[in-house]
Amino acid sequence: MKKLTVRGFGEATGGVKAQLYTLENDRGVKAEVSDYGATLVRMLVFDKNGNVRDVVLGYDDAAGYERGDASFGATVGRNANRIKGACFELGGTTYQLEKNDNGNNLHSGTDYYNKRLWETVEATDDHVTFCLHSPDKDQGYPGALDMRVTYSLDEENTVSVHYEAVPDKDTIINMTNHSYFNLNGHDSGTVLEHRVTLNADSFTPADEESIPTGEICGVEGTPMDFRKGKKIGTEIDADYEPLRFGSGYDHNWVLKNEGKFDKVAEVSSEDSGITMEVYTDLPGVQMYTANFLDGEPGKDGASYVKRSAVCLETQYYPDSIHHDNFPGPVCRKGEKYDTRTAYRFVTRG
Repeated sequence: MKKLTVRGFGEATGGVKAQLYTLENDRGVKAEVSDYGATLVRMLVFDKNGNVRDVVLGYDDAAGYERGDASFGATVGRNANRIKGACFELGGTTYQLEKNDNGNNLHSGTDYYNKRLWETVEATDDHVTFCLHSPDKDQGYPGALDMRVTYSLDEENTVSVHYEAVPDKDTIINMTNHSYFNLNGHDSGTVLEHRVTLNADSFTPADEESIPTGEICGVEGTPMDFRKGKKIGTEIDADYEPLRFGSGYDHNWVLKNEGKFDKVAEVSSEDSGITMEVYTDLPGVQMYTANFLDGEPGKDGASYVKRSAVCLETQYYPDSIHHDNFPGPVCRKGEKYDTRTAYRFVTRG
């Protein structure tokens, strides 16, 4: 029988008390989420031998998430990824953002959505909804909105993330979940043997600062081709400019779902027998192979090393506000921002 349990998740600065919500389905699969940052903290699934593995990297409590800077399990907003020059023009007005990444803006600056306490507005046996009020000029963006993020867990072992908001001015909205996945377990070393498939014929090349050039390049004949599936480690260190710039995979792929909610990617581990299918209605996915982790202290005494996880961040393309040929991240006044991403876990013997 499905059930929801709630317990304390420690405190952040100022005595802010966080909660941890555990969703469990009839199969015994669990997803643990916190109101601190609307964060996915644990994903507990069964491997091919019937043992439970926690397949997302994270921290033990809210204080860990407050200290950490790797965005483990994070709800990222108001705009995920990068904006060149940390500014943009909308409706004849130029908006300045925080320069927190080589003069550019990354994940909306250091006043992160994932380092705030969200309000829990609904919690049932199969879903939890968090809400964050983001006022006009929050992080530099125009327009006030209430961002709602709903995590749900079904009987097919699918964790869904549903984002909803209605701004009172034209603004940019580009939300993502920044979970780091390791299907052998969060503390099991690198994911170089994980096999990835991406339903994408092209990607958006970027410069040395990870800002897209505006080109859309085919993956054919390059290390970026994951259409037929291959191990992450097969070509990650190839002498190929995008990989040199990113110190591995840290790029946006152009998805073929045409705005429809569909399967766009798959990750599998032969060791655990666990496969993760990724579904979204968004046009892009940033695959990041944790190239810059370096002994990050994590939950249960873990130390997370370089390439010990893979992120699949569904999104509008990075810096899309500056490229007319990219799908636009602008949400108009009174319109509803409404998008879903889901991660389904399948275990094969």
